Amino acid sequence: MKLLLTSVFGPFGVDDDYGKKENKMELFHNQVTREQGIFSYRFNHNSFGLYLLAENVGVPTAVLDFPKIKRFIAELKKGYDYVGISFIMSNFDKAKKMAMLVREVAPQTKIILGGHGVAIPNIEDLIEHDYICKGEGIKCLRELFGEDVNAPIKHPTIHSSFNRHLMGLPLGKTSGVLMPGVGCPNKCRFCSTSHFFGEYCSFLKTGKAIYDVCCAYEDKMGVTDFGVLDENFLKMKDRVLELLELMEKNGKSFTFSIFSSAEAILALGDLDLLVRLGVQVLWIGVESKKEIYEKNKGVDLKWLFDELQKRGISVLASAILFLEHHDKKTIWDDVDFAISLKPDYLQFMELGPVPGTALYKDYDEKNKLLKYISPQERHGQDKIWFKHPNFTREESRDYLTAAFQKDYKVNGASLLRAIKTSLRGYRYAKNHQNEFVRKRMWTMYKNIKPTRALLFSSFVFKQNKSTALLIQNAKKEFRDLTGRVKLTTTFKSLVAFGFVVKEFLRIKLWSDVRHPKCFYKKYGWNRLALRKNCS
Repeated sequence: MKLLLTSVFGPFGVDDDYGKKENKMELFHNQVTREQGIFSYRFNHNSFGLYLLAENVGVPTAVLDFPKIKRFIAELKKGYDYVGISFIMSNFDKAKKMAMLVREVAPQTKIILGGHGVAIPNIEDLIEHDYICKGEGIKCLRELFGEDVNAPIKHPTIHSSFNRHLMGLPLGKTSGVLMPGVGCPNKCRFCSTSHFFGEYCSFLKTGKAIYDVCCAYEDKMGVTDFGVLDENFLKMKDRVLELLELMEKNGKSFTFSIFSSAEAILALGDLDLLVRLGVQVLWIGVESKKEIYEKNKGVDLKWLFDELQKRGISVLASAILFLEHHDKKTIWDDVDFAISLKPDYLQFMELGPVPGTALYKDYDEKNKLLKYISPQERHGQDKIWFKHPNFTREESRDYLTAAFQKDYKVNGASLLRAIKTSLRGYRYAKNHQNEFVRKRMWTMYKNIKPTRALLFSSFVFKQNKSTALLIQNAKKEFRDLTGRVKLTTTFKSLVAFGFVVKEFLRIKLWSDVRHPKCFYKKYGWNRLALRKNCS
């Protein structure tokens, strides 16, 4: 028996029969640094859940990530007993097409539908399938194949991003991804992931389990930096403290980019614990100036952001536009509030009633959903798909774009903001009385040293006064902390400038679209070979 797990097909970020140009397969460029021109981060990320599933079923499995239709058809012809198609709502039409192709090309193959797209109402009647996997996928597949649902979870070792470019400069694949668990106990009414998975489901239940996976990455891939896919990583305080204890006991300087709510951060009691843990980026949901979410009640977010940045921790804040209380004035109150917090990165998302959430149920009952809008257009980065008393769909697109542009104008390029934060952290750690905080100085120095070579290109391509001021201050801070510019840095600056010019011309004269390459990986195929040999 063989299983194929696949994401939906490309191309992405283009207008065609199956997708829209706004559906870019780039997290930062699509919804964080999207209006920052040459300074926008260009990273692709794999469909991580497929690799986790493949590691944790006994059936020989192949993962096909970002295929073109032709490649998907070719894989089907190899002969699989099951094909699992993972999709989100905006990729509904792609999943439907792939299911039809399975019926045409490999009619004997059973179809399993999974991912957040299966929360679409009446999905059973909309796409060809044999099984639907709702919620946490490992348990679902193990039950389907008659395996032990309580067997230990095996974590895959894969890079957290690829096709990485910064101002046109290619960056290596240096980080791994950790998936400690899915879901979040806070269950904000708009959050599709926490509603989809129900209560928090932990894959790595202890700090020791996370530490062991980090060590496995280091041994196999030389990776010590990790993007952590856990909606509220600091919520399990004991797990975090155990991980920290093991790292310091064994002299490991792992670093992490994490998600956490403000209340979970403050529950740690000492923000220096985050420095010692090696947290480099912290994604915090601000949502709104109004304290409508329990996780932010009573929290001085401006103070918290500054305290984190002082310690060298870049803050990625997210805010929601077109909430119920927003009109033409109050929406700017929330935009200006988020900007005033001066995060290193700022995500604006339109309120999105996604199937399965409390928000969707509420809006459906109140007849506020615009059900004629195609699934392709329901993604939070173009136009709203519900009735708002104060905004049209066309206005929502304009307001969203204007919010990103205002953040860029007021706070400058995120790249330079992050450099500023790293320099602050280096100074903070260097002069700290705690030995474990001081040790983090070397990690910070290693990360910020290469960025000095980007300052010349940043100066040439700056687009606003805020970015210019950040560059000026960074130059001064570098001189104070690390001395005058060396000849090697000047050479690297000129090489970097060549890449930046090339990228600028590519976007200007050709296209801003980047397509992720196709990935193909087999799991447990040796078990299949052994069975064949035995027979």
